[in-house]
Amino acid sequence: MPVVAAPAEIAIDTHAHVFVQGLGLADGRRYTPDYDARLSDYLAQLDAHGLSHGVLVQPSFLGTDNAYLLSALRQAAGRLRGVVVVEPAVSDDALGAMAAAGVVGMRLNLVGQAPPALDASPWQGLLERVAALGWHVEVHLPAARLPEVMPPLLAAGCTVVVDHFGRPDPAGGIADPGFQYLLRQAGSGRVWVKLSGAYRNWPAGQEAAAGRDAARLLLDAYTAGRLVWGSDWPHTEHRHISYASTRQSLDRWIEDPGIRRAILADTPARLFQVAR
Repeated sequence: MPVVAAPAEIAIDTHAHVFVQGLGLADGRRYTPDYDARLSDYLAQLDAHGLSHGVLVQPSFLGTDNAYLLSALRQAAGRLRGVVVVEPAVSDDALGAMAAAGVVGMRLNLVGQAPPALDASPWQGLLERVAALGWHVEVHLPAARLPEVMPPLLAAGCTVVVDHFGRPDPAGGIADPGFQYLLRQAGSGRVWVKLSGAYRNWPAGQEAAAGRDAARLLLDAYTAGRLVWGSDWPHTEHRHISYASTRQSLDRWIEDPGIRRAILADTPARLFQVAR
């Protein structure tokens, strides 16, 4: 398919998914989509909102079969980066091929799952190989469980990217002990946080104010140098959300245009290895 050239000025959406119906689905999945989220649709969203690049994240319901994501990266000719889901037994050749296609990270989606033994074999070996490639490890789980996975990842020398504000408990919000733990991890210098998916954390009608409060605390702790923004397109399980509303949310959370520019461009360009 033809790919529209990216805008000259860098602006990056760091969290989106592409898939179509009929792909092989993972056992034990929490969600089964009944619609398509095609590459062409996603690129159209980037174009419509003046975004030069995007990051495709492997959705949990596709498990470790990253073929559709990798095909999208190759079709988009450098406009996209990828974050995959892999097993510890993945070969070096497979990891190398993924890196060549534009993969820059590995995802641990542990919502509803027990954490693997990240401080023991075979996961330690995988983390070493991922770090050697210059990849980060993206984690997605409730904030209360961050202390289960952050210490072994940081001890292994990994760069860690935390999804969706860290997924604080809706009842506790910014007072959630897990969210407070996430704020303290800024001192490591190796943790980044995605300002994305606020609607996954707070009830409708509350996410705007709650997201703003959480973003300001994260900005104080992490600075714009370790915060990035993501649309979370196509907003799985929340289909009423529009791409435009997610982009507008960043403007409400971060009012200073210079700081917003860093979160949209400078910081994600470094983290996701985007060069123009």
